[in-house]
Amino acid sequence: METYEHPYWHVWVDETGLTRQTERTIVASGTRHKWHGIAEILASPVWQNVRSQQVIVLQPGVEYDWHENPLPQWAICLKGRWFVETLDGTRVEMGPGELSLGEDQGSSGPDGRKGHRSGAVGDLPCVLLLVQQPAERGPGR
Repeated sequence: METYEHPYWHVWVDETGLTRQTERTIVASGTRHKWHGIAEILASPVWQNVRSQQVIVLQPGVEYDWHENPLPQWAICLKGRWFVETLDGTRVEMGPGELSLGEDQGSSGPDGRKGHRSGAVGDLPCVLLLVQQPAERGPGR
């Protein structure tokens, strides 16, 4: 099986409550994934249960104040550019096809700030697909 790798930014909470960002990689390969043979059901409709998915549009010039993700969620940039800034001062800018996994629930920083700030970069709106995970995961995961 061919190996597929794709980078993403992981927003997480350290043991002190600060949010941080770490670049990680999604890896799909024969050694880490098993074949589950769904070909026999492809002739029928296939349904997938996703807790919550939504498309949001970040307006240019608007920087959203400090907040936590409501649940662990993937943010996939579809169009435009955006940034995520964490409590440790790291600011990452992303564009189409780039991913961020937000797991900043339970964070606490200076001056009562929590989570992260975000907003569109440049003069165009940024379109994000958000896919929330069904359960919280915990610090540093």
